Amino acid sequence: MKFQTRLLHGKAVDTYANGATVPPVSFANAFAYETSEQLEKVFQNRAPGFAYSRIANPTVDAFERRVNELEGGIGGVACSSGMSAVTLSLLNILQAGDEIIAGSALFGGTLDLLHDLEAFGIKVHFIPKVEKELIEPHLTENTKAVFGELIGNPALNVMDIRETADFLHEKGIPLIVDSTTATPYLVNPIQYGADVVVHSTSKYINGSGDAISGIIIDSGNFSWNPQRYPGMADYKKYGKFAYLVKLRNGIWRNMGGCLAPMNAYLNIIGMETLGLRMERVCNNAYQLAQALEKLDGVTVNYPLLESSPYHDLAQTQLNGKGGAILTIRTGSKERAYQLINKLKYVKIATNIGDVRTLVIHPASTIYIHSTPEAMAEAGVYEDSIRISVGIEDIEDLIADFTEAVEGLE
Repeated sequence: MKFQTRLLHGKAVDTYANGATVPPVSFANAFAYETSEQLEKVFQNRAPGFAYSRIANPTVDAFERRVNELEGGIGGVACSSGMSAVTLSLLNILQAGDEIIAGSALFGGTLDLLHDLEAFGIKVHFIPKVEKELIEPHLTENTKAVFGELIGNPALNVMDIRETADFLHEKGIPLIVDSTTATPYLVNPIQYGADVVVHSTSKYINGSGDAISGIIIDSGNFSWNPQRYPGMADYKKYGKFAYLVKLRNGIWRNMGGCLAPMNAYLNIIGMETLGLRMERVCNNAYQLAQALEKLDGVTVNYPLLESSPYHDLAQTQLNGKGGAILTIRTGSKERAYQLINKLKYVKIATNIGDVRTLVIHPASTIYIHSTPEAMAEAGVYEDSIRISVGIEDIEDLIADFTEAVEGLE
C-alpha cells in the first residue's frame, strides 16, 4: 500500500465497535477487571489491557499504533505535547554527567529546553548543523546522544540522516531526530538509520491546529550497551524493545506527560488526510517561494530552491519535496512588521502545520529568550519572517504576498 491508502487501511486501523470507521473516545480514567490477578498481569505488562489512562488508554493506543505504522517503528509513546516528547526522548537515556550534541538551528522552545537540562548536570554541545564534521570534535566518552531537526524550524537546513546515522553508529551513539516539519509523508527517518523519531503531532499530523500533542517512535535498532547506558541494564532482557519499555514504564509514566484521549481522537481524524494536505502545502510552499524569489526587497530561504545548499538533498532524501515552511528576510524589523500587517489571507500566529497560512516574526516571539548569536545560528534575524504555508489557492497566496512586498516602504 502507498502512503494515503496505508493511512486508511493499514494494519494499525482496527475494526472498531459497531462498524465505526474511527475509534471511540474513551474518557475513562480507570478500567475494571474481574479479579486482582488479571489487573496484576496488566500492571506487570504480562497481559494486554488498560488499567489507568495516565499509563495507557484505548484511544491513545489507537493513535500511537497509527503513527508508528507510518514511521515503520516497533512502537510509539504519545505525549501531552511535542516539547514533552522531545524532553522524554532524551531523559529516557540521560543522567547527570552525560553530554549530548545538538544542532543550534532548532525551534526556540527546544533550545530553551536543552539549556534547562544543564541544571540537571547534562551538558549540551551546540553545533550549527548536525553533520559528521561538526559532530566529531565534540565526541567524548560521556556523549550519549545526538539530537537534531530533520528540516530545521525555521533555519530550513536539511539533515543528511544516512551519513550522520552511519557515523554515529560506528561510535555507539544513537541519533534522535525531530521529524515534525518533514512528517512521514516526506521521509521515514528510521529507513535512513535514525534510532528514535519525535514529532510534535500538534502540527502537520493533526493538521487543524486543535490538539496539542507529541509522540516518540522507537526504531528498535539501536543496541543499548548497559555499560554506556547504565539505566538500560534492567531492560536489556526486553531486547529491541528496551528503550520503549523503559520509557513507558519509567520517566514517561512517572512524569505524567500523557496525551488526553480527546486530543488523540482529533489527531486520528486529522492525520487521515495527511498525505493530501502535505502534497498541497508542499506544492504551495514551493510555488510561493519561487514567486517571492523574483521580487525585489526580500530574500527567500526554502530547501527546494536551486539557490538553497540543500536542494539536492531535498530532491533525494525528501522525495523532491521541501516541506511547507519558508522564511524571508525584508531588510529590517520595521519592514518585516509592515509586510506581515499588510497580508489579507494570512493569520499572524505561532503554530505551523495548520490548514491556514500562518506567519510570525520569530525574533520577537519564539526566540525571545535567545541571544542574538543563538538566533543567528538558528537562522533567525531581526528582519526574518517565518511562513507556514496552508492549503489556500496558491494564486491568492502569491497575489497577497506580492502586493504586500511591493507595498513596502
